[in-house]
Amino acid sequence: MFIRTESFSSFMAKFPLTTFIIGLQVLLWAFFSLPFKDAPYWFSQADGFNAAISDGQWWRLITPIFLHASFTHLFFNTLSLILFAPALEEMLKKGRFALIYFGSGIAGNAATYFIQPPDYSHVGASGAIFGLFGCYLFMAFFRKSRMSQANAQVLVIILALSLLTSFFSPSTNTVAHFFGLAAGFGLAAILLKKEAFAHYTFYSESKRAKPVKWDRKTILIAVIVLLAVIGIIASIT
Repeated sequence: MFIRTESFSSFMAKFPLTTFIIGLQVLLWAFFSLPFKDAPYWFSQADGFNAAISDGQWWRLITPIFLHASFTHLFFNTLSLILFAPALEEMLKKGRFALIYFGSGIAGNAATYFIQPPDYSHVGASGAIFGLFGCYLFMAFFRKSRMSQANAQVLVIILALSLLTSFFSPSTNTVAHFFGLAAGFGLAAILLKKEAFAHYTFYSESKRAKPVKWDRKTILIAVIVLLAVIGIIASIT
């Protein structure tokens, strides 16, 4: 579910919205990294500066989702999108996926505005990415047919670790992480319809629950996801 085997061209064709988000944030990072004197000014006009939001610059609730403070920040958030976004875009289609991703990012930024002090400023897609985690978490508990048990267990463990370690990095926007996660969970509850009930007897072999086998593929998934989450935590948000 979290391992990508497509070629570059097939990835773009199969996951157009994920590709657009990644492409836009890479282009913006490259633009603001150019050596011209006005680049810092224009960057400062789009970051999540709370005092400016209070002054009516509402676009700052949206634009920080696409901005990154460093190459490392961009790299790990892009890696997280490559790992976690495609499966949801395929399941939910572009409209619902966009609602969860951007809705969670905006919710995280709005919570940051109300909770953090006026001089607080931030950038990064982590709130939106945690919204994807929130959607997966909802599926793991309430839409179990959409995720394998192995993937659900890996996700819950990594998510718990990432939330716990968020408190140990002073540069991490913990507010955006938690409220992005909550928004993704809540939006998933609204957008993911409950499956029709079907009754199976204990002797229905094909439907009987099977224990998770931690084979090499499952361990590889866990390691890759762990690296991505560590990157999110380590990068500036």
